[in-house]
Amino acid sequence: MAITIKDVAKYAEVSPATVSRVIADHPKISPKTKRRVRKVMEELGYYPNFQARNLVAQKSKAIGVIMENSTTLAFQNPFFPEVLRGISVSAHQSQYGLYLSTSATETEIYEEVVAMTQGKRVDGIILLYSKTGDKVMDYLLENDVPFSVVGRPYIQPEAISFVDNDNVEISKQVVHHLITLGHRNISFVGGASDFIVSADRLNGYKQGLKEAGIPFTANYVVTQEMMEGREKQAIQQLMEQENPPTAIVTHDDLVAYEVISYLEDLDIAVPSDVSIIGFNNHTLSSHLKPPLSTVDISIFDLGVEAANLVLEKIKDDKAAPRNIIVPATLIERGSCQNL
Repeated sequence: MAITIKDVAKYAEVSPATVSRVIADHPKISPKTKRRVRKVMEELGYYPNFQARNLVAQKSKAIGVIMENSTTLAFQNPFFPEVLRGISVSAHQSQYGLYLSTSATETEIYEEVVAMTQGKRVDGIILLYSKTGDKVMDYLLENDVPFSVVGRPYIQPEAISFVDNDNVEISKQVVHHLITLGHRNISFVGGASDFIVSADRLNGYKQGLKEAGIPFTANYVVTQEMMEGREKQAIQQLMEQENPPTAIVTHDDLVAYEVISYLEDLDIAVPSDVSIIGFNNHTLSSHLKPPLSTVDISIFDLGVEAANLVLEKIKDDKAAPRNIIVPATLIERGSCQNL
């Protein structure tokens, strides 16, 4: 015979209502009572029917996680499994599951977010990106859907809960680091210009040059749009300039891997011919030859905080938006040479 909530209440010497509140982790139930009830639940082998409870409470106990593109492409980037690991840890502590977007295009992603929120499949949303003119962010804001963002929102940051690194400041630090190594011809190979993180890192690069009194050279900047379909040619043009860069800052470690591969094809060695540094500190970066200098942006912590922020809004719709800046750390390895 199945164990019921009444059986737990009887053995724990409390009311069924108290057992129900313990299951819901109600703050008014004392820690001592919670421990006693949970111990009895474990001893009796009682498992709450969360699906039934959620139907009554009109809660899904799930968080929607939206990536910038399809899951097939996203999981090729080590950033996403690691940020999801952080989100999962926080969600698990609050007994929430995750609902991952599987759409491929911007239109499909938008339609899926509308369907999952209107259909009550999720109680809140985490956006793992921030880009200009994003219909999804506009929709969530206009419809008072609890959500948080990994990245600085392109609109109304004071009204949106988000977690981010100080990408402008850390990019400046990267440029200053290269300057202290003697470099002045410093290039920036960036991501898509409509993503806020790309814009912030490019902005920090420019500020770092300006603070050092080094003129900004537009020919030293290569964006994702410029490289699309002609990546090797773009790097070749960069390195065949009259004054080629002696150092390259890349938007992401994955971009650094690609650039290093193209440089090898051009018989340009790292770091003896050109120094290179990336962002995100992927696991593979320390195993390259030479090991890649990079910026550790604490990806796991970004995920934990993003989940905490959306859970705050889910549990209290009047909770004020919060912005969290997670520290980033420059890691010096063998891909940068002192001139």
